[in-house]
Amino acid sequence: MKNAKFKMMSRIERLFMLPFTFCITAALAAGCGYQFRVEGAGPTIGGAKTAVSQEPQPRLVIRALENKSFEPNLEARYTNYLRHEFSSGSGVQVVPDSEAADLVLTGQILSVSVPTLSFSLTTTLESRTEVMVLVKIEETRTKKVVWAQTAKGSSEFYITPDLQFNRALQNRAMEQAGRFAAADLAARFLIHVESGGLNKPAAAPVPIVPAEK
Repeated sequence: MKNAKFKMMSRIERLFMLPFTFCITAALAAGCGYQFRVEGAGPTIGGAKTAVSQEPQPRLVIRALENKSFEPNLEARYTNYLRHEFSSGSGVQVVPDSEAADLVLTGQILSVSVPTLSFSLTTTLESRTEVMVLVKIEETRTKKVVWAQTAKGSSEFYITPDLQFNRALQNRAMEQAGRFAAADLAARFLIHVESGGLNKPAAAPVPIVPAEK
């Protein structure tokens, strides 16, 4: 009976001692210079890298926009917005007009409007600046239009009792609306380039229909 109890206790003690023995063994192995290592590249977040095209980007010249609106002195600023946005990410390399280019962008500021958003019985409380820009891109050698697009930008501003300050707010809203329109055009042209659209005939620019109120 005593031998059976002794054997049972020994078995239980061995079970409790196994994890302790394993820890000591692992510590000694680490002290002797053995380490657990995972070789090779680890998992890549987002999957494999996308192959980068080795073809050079087309060179694009952006000409000064023509101002068809009743708001003066917008053409230089809006042209600079287009140059900045197309340089940042449109699938092309923007170059000065004096350099050789594959493509040329021309366009027009079609309209600028300032509709009222909210008002009281006596005054306007909030307005919006809306601008419409039309651009087209053609090949410099063949004069073939490869892309044409209309874009609309808008920005809101509040009306204050100070008329001079209101004009400053409206000018700032017009600038922001112009940046939005330029960014939209650059993003659309990037999609056009990546989908191989430069090798296809250009479609007519899609008119923007104002939403019903």
